[in-house]
Order: sequence, then structure tokens, then C-alpha cells
Amino acid sequence: MYFRLLYLGFKLYCFLFRPVRMGVRVVMLQNDEIWLVRHTYLPGWFLPGGGLKRDETLEQAARREAFEETGAELRATTLIGAYSNFKEWKTDHTLVFYCNDFNINGKTDGEIAEARAFPLNALPANIYSVHRRLIEDYRTGNKPPLLGEW
Repeated sequence: MYFRLLYLGFKLYCFLFRPVRMGVRVVMLQNDEIWLVRHTYLPGWFLPGGGLKRDETLEQAARREAFEETGAELRATTLIGAYSNFKEWKTDHTLVFYCNDFNINGKTDGEIAEARAFPLNALPANIYSVHRRLIEDYRTGNKPPLLGEW
């Protein structure tokens, strides 16, 4: 309940102040399985990720978010692309990283209700639409655009 109230407050803040935000997402794929997270305050499944903190590089943010949300320690990462979102009073810019070399060692934080790996051919129905499109591009061998709008 705490995270839902925070999320509603955040949406009000976005409506009133229209901040410009920068975030990261990570496509964590091993053995034809992709890791997804389900938040405590939003329905559906998402790629792990979140916002940057002050004095943090994009790669540091991707590593931190992957660890906080899945317990993963990432090794080599690759930048997939940069995407923008202007829906719901936002100006969000998200950089997406790819990693297939990681270990799941820790636990998720309180923001995450569940983190799990899904076979690429048996994804859950309720994945956030732009994340599903990105996953489908990988599954089918299509290269996602380097720049785009979500």
C-alpha cells in the first residue's frame, strides 16, 4: 500500500511540474529466458529498471536497478537504444541495456512483488506493451531501432 501511495503522489507531481526524467531498463536474457519484474504498485510485468540517481552513470544505474529488482549481478552489458515517452504528462528518456552474463544472487527490494524468468516462447500476457515489443524484436531476431518513442 505504501508504494501505491507514493506512486500516486509521483503521478500528481508529474502532472503539476512536468519534470524531465532519465531512466534505464535492462533486457536480462539467458538460456532463452528473460527476467521480468512485477511491481507492488502497478499491474503487469516489466523489464527491470528505474531512474538515475545523482552522480550515477547510466551503466551504474542499470547495474543497481537490476540488482535491486532481481538480485542480479550483471557482467558485460551492451546499450540497445534510447527511447522517449511523452504520455501521462511525462518527458521520460530511457536507455535500454542488454545483458546475457549475470548471476542472480540477492533478493528483490520492497518495490518488487515478484521477479522471475520466463521462456521467450511463453511470456505472460500482461507485459507492458513497449517492453513486449522490444522482447519480441529480440525473440524474432529483428534489431530494435536505436532511437525511438515509446
